[in-house]
Amino acid sequence: MAEVITMPRLSDTMTEGKVSKWHKKVGDAVKEGDILAEIETDKAVQDFESEINGTLLYIGVDEGAQAPVDSVLAIIGKEGEDISSLTSGGAATEEKKSEEESKTENEETSVETAQDASAADIPEGVEVITMPRLSDTMTEGKVAKWQKNVGDTVKEGDILAEIETDKAVQDFESEFNGTLLYQGVGEGDAAEVDKILAIIGPAGTDVSAIVSGGGKTAAAPKANAENSAKTQAPAEDKNESAPVAASTGDRVAISPLARKIAQDKGIDFASIKGSGENGRIVKKDVENYQPSAQPVAAATAKAAPAQPSVAFTPGEDSETQNSQMRNIIAKRLAESKFTAPHYYLTVEINMDKAIEARKEMNAVSDTKVSFNDMVIKAVAVALRKHPQVNSSWAGDKIVHHGNINVGVAVAVPDGLVVPVLKNTDYMSYSAISAAVKDMAGRAKTKALKANEMEGSTFSVSNLGMFGIETFTSIINQPNSAILSVGAIIEKPIVKNGQIVVGNTMKLSLACDHRVIDGATGAQFLQTLRTYLESPLTLLLG
Repeated sequence: MAEVITMPRLSDTMTEGKVSKWHKKVGDAVKEGDILAEIETDKAVQDFESEINGTLLYIGVDEGAQAPVDSVLAIIGKEGEDISSLTSGGAATEEKKSEEESKTENEETSVETAQDASAADIPEGVEVITMPRLSDTMTEGKVAKWQKNVGDTVKEGDILAEIETDKAVQDFESEFNGTLLYQGVGEGDAAEVDKILAIIGPAGTDVSAIVSGGGKTAAAPKANAENSAKTQAPAEDKNESAPVAASTGDRVAISPLARKIAQDKGIDFASIKGSGENGRIVKKDVENYQPSAQPVAAATAKAAPAQPSVAFTPGEDSETQNSQMRNIIAKRLAESKFTAPHYYLTVEINMDKAIEARKEMNAVSDTKVSFNDMVIKAVAVALRKHPQVNSSWAGDKIVHHGNINVGVAVAVPDGLVVPVLKNTDYMSYSAISAAVKDMAGRAKTKALKANEMEGSTFSVSNLGMFGIETFTSIINQPNSAILSVGAIIEKPIVKNGQIVVGNTMKLSLACDHRVIDGATGAQFLQTLRTYLESPLTLLLG
């Protein structure tokens, strides 16, 4: 009688196995002790041997595929034996899956039919505006302030509201003319992306039927294909450096949606001629743009209002409502800490030569270089030699990033943001210094653009300016490591067998053990130490 061979549990922590290679194929004779396949567990690749004699009648897991422990791996029996009863479970599963898929298709058809019916009920000239996705990681937005009230006249390009995302406060502009008929989200309230934000149309239009399905928490009606496209967000982070507007005293008038589309397409929006009010660039301008040149863009984002101060009375408890940024920080850090297995490595650096090198650089350069700038540069060059540290965990694979983009943690009144220096390994000390100063300044007024805080492959956090000698950070996912930089301390050290006064700095590296093994992290720190203790070696990096 045929025997069912299941995926074995080859370690205590194994929950599924991957067939790296089959050593037998269907129809082959199998003897007890023969290697059937090589099974990759969570710890190693092991040979899996047969314990019975017979013919391999069925393979349940293809080569290169994974399957849970105890699922059917193979069936061995007599040549020509009928095993349909043993594999019928799989057929039943496929049949069930087919039924479920059919049911899902029917449900989707019903939803689409309902949406089309709903769309038919929307009066002519009425546009439903949904909560936009203003960053790749945004799941909901908070209306920091409405700039238009119900009944106000709205023109294309007018600012409807200030939307607070998980990263910044951004102006949200109308792309339609009409009257603001309905506000779906109250000032100070939050709503999920694609929920009703506002309705614009001819004055006096009755929109109660549109909002009766749930008001500000209802899914946005499918007004038309164009309106749907206006709220559609990019599905993935391409991890590419889109052209970024340079900082000047002027501002490029462009709607947030148009800006996002331009960045995703790699278009320099400063070269686009706007058709909106006062020359404002809108969505259709970006979609119809035909590139002829690539001038450098020049823009700075509008500074958001500062967070209101909170008065505390001694002896009494008080509450402060969490901002959207604070909620997202809490969520992301908790996810990182409890999903990525952190471990920490600490090294003490002699900074005497770095101090001398900094003095010499600042004596001849208009841009003053900080010790943090030197650390960032050394980190970027060290990542070239240790690409595994410049990688990310992606479930069933590890992504090795081609670019080195260092995120620099910056404290802001309401939390922490991480502006990103793209292609940091190609930047000079002065370029790093200027970029960090610029982005840190704009971060504190929430004027950073969303794309300036995306795409990091490694992060640096520095508390040395507060006199903190050593600390450890939580990894900024999807990075696999973050470097914590402490203060430079004057202390006795041993040099050439003598006790002398020296300057030291401690660095702590937090690593995701799924991606970076201990030896790999230690080697990275050794390289980093060499670059900081002998700055001239960076020229050879």
